Amino acid sequence: MSFVIRALLAVTLVFPSAMAVSAETDAQKDQRPPETLGYVEWVVMQDTSLRLKARLDTGAKTSSLHAANIEGFERDGEEWVSFQIPLGDHEDQPTEGELDHDDVILEFERPVERTVLIKRKGAPSQKRYVVMMDFCIAGTTHTTQFSLTDRGKFSYPALLGRRFMRDDNILIDSADPFLAQNECEYVTLEELAEAHKDKLLKQ
Repeated sequence: MSFVIRALLAVTLVFPSAMAVSAETDAQKDQRPPETLGYVEWVVMQDTSLRLKARLDTGAKTSSLHAANIEGFERDGEEWVSFQIPLGDHEDQPTEGELDHDDVILEFERPVERTVLIKRKGAPSQKRYVVMMDFCIAGTTHTTQFSLTDRGKFSYPALLGRRFMRDDNILIDSADPFLAQNECEYVTLEELAEAHKDKLLKQ
């Protein structure tokens, strides 16, 4: 049985949130010293406690997130986008062995922050939707813009760019991965599916 989990903008799950640490104000960010992270770190997405490997890339301005079946639509006169994150493409969520990652697909709906046109060598330009997403890294909640694109063939489903690093006072150690001193709360694949079991049975 495949599980399709819907994660709307206002939904919060009943299990402990990945966003255990409150977002800091700009004044608080300015007062604290820069934090050094590795060139790869774990991130946990809000609403779902989805854990993903993220590459921290100073060569990219905007962060990006792996997404499939990306569809724009209108809601109350505003531009929104729906998309899915198939967990089988990267298999980063811890599992107890009761479910396969291919059995779980996360569905999201978010208002569109903006769109960007990506020029590709030898291929047509690609329009990408950009949305605001909350996530936890190194034990702290952050909010940044993510462009939605198919990263199924890449090693890392998420990429964090310079806008996140600048806004949140982050330095990158290019020699080592996983330098974060604090962890973010996450759940297993089975807990992720169980938390939505009643909702799924009603669909």
